[in-house]
Amino acid sequence: MSAVVEPVIDVHLGAADLAAAMKRDVFDGLTSLPKDLPPKWLYDERGSEIFDAITRLDEYYPTRAERSILLSNAGRIIELADHDTIVELGSGTSDKTIALLDAAWERGNLKRFIPFDVSEGFLRQSAQALARRYPGLVVHGVVGDFDRHLDQIPAGGSRLVVFLGGTIGNYPPLDRKGFFSDIVAGMRAGDHLLLGSDMVKSVGRMELAYDDPAGVTAAFTKNVLTAINRELRASFVLDDFDHVARWDDAHEWVDIGLRSRRDHSVRIEDLDLEVNFGAGEVVRTEVSTKFQVDGLTDELEASGLEVVDWFFDPDQDFGVSLSRLP
Repeated sequence: MSAVVEPVIDVHLGAADLAAAMKRDVFDGLTSLPKDLPPKWLYDERGSEIFDAITRLDEYYPTRAERSILLSNAGRIIELADHDTIVELGSGTSDKTIALLDAAWERGNLKRFIPFDVSEGFLRQSAQALARRYPGLVVHGVVGDFDRHLDQIPAGGSRLVVFLGGTIGNYPPLDRKGFFSDIVAGMRAGDHLLLGSDMVKSVGRMELAYDDPAGVTAAFTKNVLTAINRELRASFVLDDFDHVARWDDAHEWVDIGLRSRRDHSVRIEDLDLEVNFGAGEVVRTEVSTKFQVDGLTDELEASGLEVVDWFFDPDQDFGVSLSRLP
């Protein structure tokens, strides 16, 4: 039996980097028109806990649908993309990727797993657990930001790059194009990309997934204000804002944000900034793009990939595409 290999973790994003990035993003976002805040700041420790609760809501179908796809098709995916290295972007606890890792491990060719995540704590915990689950597997984690550190992913090996959760939907089209280009730049001929994407469906179901009656998604969105209060000494009052999530048919995304209930101003001490909000003004916190097969296939092919196959849950709520770099 193979011995457990101690994981290696490369840290490219420390506490000081995160603090500087938050200051920059909050200043830029709240001094622009319309105002916006990048979705990455929704996921502090408390935000991650709330999001975990969201994934268990009846109204929130994406996590269940994607997990069912992976459990049903992991063997076929690994058969098509039988590489010695799996790279997971936004790995978190890697719970959904277990089906893929199990299938690859059983097949016998998997040598290395590279989880990439912004949270060093989550990454270290999951890396240790995976190293024990697969004795002999090299686990080489990377702590970094998608927008800055994809080029820091360790080189070598034939690889399957995995990007799940529908997170690709948080990128508007131009940003998505750049993201695909960055991923392809790190691939070699014959490597594959496995991409999870939420599909267009009835407006009611899409909006309800991001605005549940129990208010869990509202708490998740408002938590970004709590984070800014704590980290930048701001004076946001959560009750001054309402959570909103509305379908935008022109862009095919759910537009999510916080709407000011009244005219008021907020002081952010660490930025030496006073921000005015008008009654009804919305601060966007994220978009969640929904895709159609032809449109996303065109985007992937424009980045230089060729789509090998699509996999869906029985209701076709969610899609997982497998693409190859020729």
